[in-house]
Amino acid sequence: MAPRVQPTTDKPERSLESDAVPVRNLSETDLEAVVRIDAKAMGRRRVEYYKDKVAAALRDSRIHVSLVAELDGMVVGFLMGDLHYGEFGRAEPSVIIDSVGVHPDYAKRGVGRALMRQFVANVRALGAEQVRTEVAWNDLGLLGFLDRCGFVPGKRLVLELDVAGR
Repeated sequence: MAPRVQPTTDKPERSLESDAVPVRNLSETDLEAVVRIDAKAMGRRRVEYYKDKVAAALRDSRIHVSLVAELDGMVVGFLMGDLHYGEFGRAEPSVIIDSVGVHPDYAKRGVGRALMRQFVANVRALGAEQVRTEVAWNDLGLLGFLDRCGFVPGKRLVLELDVAGR
């Protein structure tokens, strides 16, 4: 009879649980790290875009809804959102996630989950009942992540108008 092999419960050395990923409020000094992470995904540096976003996030003195995650002494992920007290005819507070990124070297290690967990805790404290975002239909990685976080297609339809005449 062959010896019985016990299943291992050891995690890979570089595996991380969400709770092991420190998440904190975004600060002005995080700008370069956010730009660097975004550039890995977008293929170009969007300094002015994120300079404006970071400045706007820091102007709001309420609880922060823009966060960064740190590992190995550096920022490895970010999640930025906006709280609106009524928009598009809604009276209740709503939250929009408009930017999210995880450095590719830290993908699949709980960084995104840790960011989302803290983000949800923060927006619940603000009285928000819903979080919304837009995703390109073919961004399967981001769609999968949002699905695992519990996002579902919304009841509203996003409409666009090409004013450039293309």
